[in-house]
Amino acid sequence: MGRNRDEVVEYLLGRCNYEKVPFPQYTEQRMPLARMRELLARLGNPQVGLPVVHVAGTKGKGSTAAMLAAVLKEAGYRTGLYISPAMDRLEERICLDGQPMGELELVELMAEVRPVVEQIDAECPAGAGPTFFEILTALAFLYYQRQGVDLAVMEVGLGGRLDSTNVCHPVLCIITSISLDHQQQLGHTLSAIAAEKAGIIKPGVPIISGVTEAEPAQTIAQIAAQHGSPLKTRPADFDYQYTPPRNMAEIEAGPLCNLHCHTSQGTLHLSDVRLRLLGRHQAANASLVLAGVAELNLQGWHIPENAVRAGLWQVCWPGRLEVVSRSPTVVVDSAHNPASAEVLLAALCESFPAVHRVLVFAASRDKDYAGMLALLAPHFHHLILTRHANAPRSATPADLLASLPPDAPPATLLPSPAALPALLSTLTTPSSLVVITGSVFLAAETRHLFLPSLCTA
Repeated sequence: MGRNRDEVVEYLLGRCNYEKVPFPQYTEQRMPLARMRELLARLGNPQVGLPVVHVAGTKGKGSTAAMLAAVLKEAGYRTGLYISPAMDRLEERICLDGQPMGELELVELMAEVRPVVEQIDAECPAGAGPTFFEILTALAFLYYQRQGVDLAVMEVGLGGRLDSTNVCHPVLCIITSISLDHQQQLGHTLSAIAAEKAGIIKPGVPIISGVTEAEPAQTIAQIAAQHGSPLKTRPADFDYQYTPPRNMAEIEAGPLCNLHCHTSQGTLHLSDVRLRLLGRHQAANASLVLAGVAELNLQGWHIPENAVRAGLWQVCWPGRLEVVSRSPTVVVDSAHNPASAEVLLAALCESFPAVHRVLVFAASRDKDYAGMLALLAPHFHHLILTRHANAPRSATPADLLASLPPDAPPATLLPSPAALPALLSTLTTPSSLVVITGSVFLAAETRHLFLPSLCTA
């Protein structure tokens, strides 16, 4: 049945896991919410009565969810945070008041959930039972119900409309951004992807959108109107100004931003808010948090300004422009599509002086790694192309090499990230900048190869 953590994790990782293997056709028949609802029904419907802030988007949803959860905790609410994927340990996906679920809780809850999963397995065609992500989502709902959570912030896994989290009962929905990613599942246009993300919108439930591109913003507005859901958008209803740090001392002090949000009760304005998270995009995410706080306060929650400031400063988010070592400076980032690569480049140009730069890159083979490398390669002096060991979807270093633009700098192929520190010692000086990016899996595998990070997971 799984009497210890290792047995439980082995069982879960043995389930169908679309984070590790190719997705099926993204349809109701292949990704049925009915199966998720059946699983929860047999567990007593723990999601019923749990207030949720549901967060979707192509990028920024994890950081936004983490910041909002930290703010709610600082306001005194018992707060759940459900994210994916984990950077280090599976328990990090299911957090309570900033702490991952404990091993004992995981084992005890799985002792209840596994027999129900196996009942459903017996009633389904082979391989058609609950997936890894569905079981984890059910665990999260059950855990938050047992722990008496006041409010859970839940990040969508993929898309929105057919995501396993989309059985929740939200008091607020947030869509952070829309860009081209997972096109095989979600569609090949921004409008199509926006329609899938907007599948989280529920009748009458307020929606906050950070989407600024005209085409997907219009799609979201149309779906919100169809559901009678009040919509706040950036920059019309909320926005930010960002002052980037220019060196490591300023990075450690924390970037500064000003946030404002227009509400029915006037304009909420916060000046000189410090973020621990680096990058202009994180200030944009913080503006979504402020808009979310304003909406929740209108609903009767009490989230004061000091909780907003403390929560935003508190959040460290591993693998997001994370400085994990010095001399040379090593930055780990989870950018995994061209849009997030552009965001990464902008932050590097703003906050890290122009020095000798080395790019360490790996990506899943179903990602637009050629598009990412076309953006990134010209800004580096040397490339190290590798692959993440723990994901079968990884592109090979040879695949990456073949995709490089003609004017790319010299490249070294590295079969495994494990040898990275030794290789870097031959390619860098203490003043060099090393950027590791392309995949969250690569970020997870490499960050512990270096000195302890400034923000521990």
